[in-house]
Amino acid sequence: MPLPFLTADRAFEAADDIALPFDDRDRWRRPYRPGPWRVGVAAILLLLASYVLFAAVIIALTASASEAGVVFGIALAVIAGALRLLRMGVWVSARGLRQVGFLLTRTVPWERIVTVRTVQQPVRWLGLPRAVQGQALLLVRRDQAADDVPALLTTHNADFLARPGSFDRAADSIEAWAAEYGRG
Repeated sequence: MPLPFLTADRAFEAADDIALPFDDRDRWRRPYRPGPWRVGVAAILLLLASYVLFAAVIIALTASASEAGVVFGIALAVIAGALRLLRMGVWVSARGLRQVGFLLTRTVPWERIVTVRTVQQPVRWLGLPRAVQGQALLLVRRDQAADDVPALLTTHNADFLARPGSFDRAADSIEAWAAEYGRG
């Protein structure tokens, strides 16, 4: 069963000279692959969910159905969390830029975006409070204060930790989308 949210479109890697190598640009796509940290945590969560599902079957055979239903619900919540973790990241289309978080998704149309740029600054390491020096891809909107600029991607998040070349390719791709559609 193909999981389209797990792999990025290979056209970004195949065509380095073409910034926007897609025919259907209205479809939301992530211009990079999820990193090994994100995939590893999701795999561990799915492994945990398989044990919980097995426990739900055993409970259903030996105890009450309501207890098995609660454990089955917990397994479904863990599976949903793992899938949402894999879906997190920055997605682009001709309509705008979408930042998918674990609980919140923000979509900004290209018309509201002033610039998307890469800067050197302190960034959070794997989303934890510890900050290290790295690069961040910043999104500046028209209706936004100058000091309130969120980082879309960083070199030390779960997708790009210890993969600076992947960060550079992803940042260049997103900047190319912004340059193409931000002119509006």
